[in-house]
Amino acid sequence: MERTGLAPELSLAPARLRLVRAWQTTTVSETVFGRLLGLFVLLTIVASALGLGRGPAAQTFLLIFTSIVIEALPFILVGALASAAIAVFLPQGSLGWISRLPFALQIPGAALGGFAFPVCECGSVPVARRLIARGAEPGAGIAFMLASPVLNPIVLVSTWVAYGGHTRGAEMVVGRASLGLVTAAAVGFAFARTKPGELLRPRPADLEHDHDHGDAGAARPVAFATHLVSDFLFMGKFIVLGAGLSALVQVVLPGSLVSALGGAPVISSLALMAVAFVLSLCSEADAFIAASFGSFTPGAQLAFLVFGPLADMKLTVLYGATFRSWFVGRLLLVAIPIIVVGSLVFEAAVR
Repeated sequence: MERTGLAPELSLAPARLRLVRAWQTTTVSETVFGRLLGLFVLLTIVASALGLGRGPAAQTFLLIFTSIVIEALPFILVGALASAAIAVFLPQGSLGWISRLPFALQIPGAALGGFAFPVCECGSVPVARRLIARGAEPGAGIAFMLASPVLNPIVLVSTWVAYGGHTRGAEMVVGRASLGLVTAAAVGFAFARTKPGELLRPRPADLEHDHDHGDAGAARPVAFATHLVSDFLFMGKFIVLGAGLSALVQVVLPGSLVSALGGAPVISSLALMAVAFVLSLCSEADAFIAASFGSFTPGAQLAFLVFGPLADMKLTVLYGATFRSWFVGRLLLVAIPIIVVGSLVFEAAVR
């Protein structure tokens, strides 16, 4: 006998039902974040009205916080534009050909694709998420996400200019591109065979009919605008949180503590990697900061240039919003040893 009156939730397929419940959990966490962000803004306004923001520490915090947000948001917009274009104009399953390539070529090929995508690490995250959600091999998507902010032409040119061009600039460009490519591919292989549902956190867009929009005239521009606004706002609010954390740490951390570590090869690389994590610079500008660390070796400066676009405070927040909780731990476990060893090899080669 046919049953009637079933709850709408029970009529869903089990996989879709799990996605709905996960999305509800994610929505609750985002609501909590929104309230915390509102509280932060309110406290900032109150502190300014009471004159509490006139001290040196408060002024430094506001300067760092504002500079990080202003520097990052344009690249978030570029990434959101690319992500929306993939969602609307790329047919469902069109990236399936990547999985039909020989497995050994999928991830290095995706990493090399970073040369053609001029966006920093902030913008590459939503693009990588969209690629994985649309059928790309997860390891390949991760490799592309990590390689594009290191290998793209804008970053390489800025690195050459920051180091004065000529031989030294060329050495840093080659070192950065080579070590960045190797690191991105190695991390990509660490996520090989991972299923998209095991890697990505659910998003409301995953419940939509994410399909080819055909030739529906005005439907495509509307869908493009919807995806663009959704991705930009979703990533933008986490950039604000990451910038606030980064600015707070930079205010309380003594600069002399890091400078004193510049002599030892391994320690200096790890120290500048920690600095890169805290500073949360965009890769288009970080070479000028790295070149200013004159007390550190070129190898340590290279570690700064490669590690920063892979992991920093704002990216950690973005990763937490985009991927599962274990993602960052596995990334660091693979990337840190490779970058340290690579910086030592580079140091020996340039000397």
